[in-house]
Amino acid sequence: MIARIAAAIGLTLLAAPGAMAQATLKTAVDGTFAPHAMPKLSGGIEGFNVDLAEAIGKQLGKTVTVDATQFSGLIPALQAGTYDFIVAPVTVSKERAESLLFTEGYLNTDFQFVTKKGAPPITALEELKGKVISVNKGSAYDSWARGLEEKIGWKVESFGTQTDAVQAVISGRAYANVAGNTVIQWAAKSNPQIQLSYTYSTGLVWAVALRKDSAPLRNQLDQAIECLKASGAIAALHEKWFGTKPAAGSAAVTAFPGYGVPDMPGYDATVHAAACK
Repeated sequence: MIARIAAAIGLTLLAAPGAMAQATLKTAVDGTFAPHAMPKLSGGIEGFNVDLAEAIGKQLGKTVTVDATQFSGLIPALQAGTYDFIVAPVTVSKERAESLLFTEGYLNTDFQFVTKKGAPPITALEELKGKVISVNKGSAYDSWARGLEEKIGWKVESFGTQTDAVQAVISGRAYANVAGNTVIQWAAKSNPQIQLSYTYSTGLVWAVALRKDSAPLRNQLDQAIECLKASGAIAALHEKWFGTKPAAGSAAVTAFPGYGVPDMPGYDATVHAAACK
């Protein structure tokens, strides 16, 4: 999918080598990770991160091409030079930041529960003692929930797909389902039989990933994201795709100092002000 940009409307671009001198930037997503990227009935892909790539392109005054491929191949393709940056959700960790550069975070990546419509709200994990919790087999949420089985006293049931894990809540096989907050919000937005419940904060964010040699482009992308936060564009995409307003102070609405994610390798504390319209 190609987002064609007619004119620059945001940042004042600085002369820089490499990708910053290109008229077109190449990026990619996992095209099966709804609602971040998923097939359109009319062809192509759509989703939060597809829209984010287009919005970043508008800020930079560049054409951005978005490929859809498997997540496992995204980082190797970036390192090989196939892509200039990865707009698919990539969780920033110290391990990843040792080999990649990151912009500041644009979304928090937390764990969230859904329950059947009308169930009482969950205010603490301990309230789920004795309950069945459904998870997508092999996911980070599967291992996290199983690691807490003895401590919390819940029973974890794994399902082949996230859709099946949600269906287990609807059918009564499970009391609650836990997955990533944006995926859970999409599920609740799309299915009136379930409701959002407790959020477990990980303290982690999703950010745009680049190669270590791409500091000039990273800094320009970082400023573009800050502009999209300031204008409310990312908050609007949050409501469009997840059905909820981002929380005050969350990464979707908060511009962070410097370039990158504070306290992570590759962070640049240089003070700057993004030039936005």
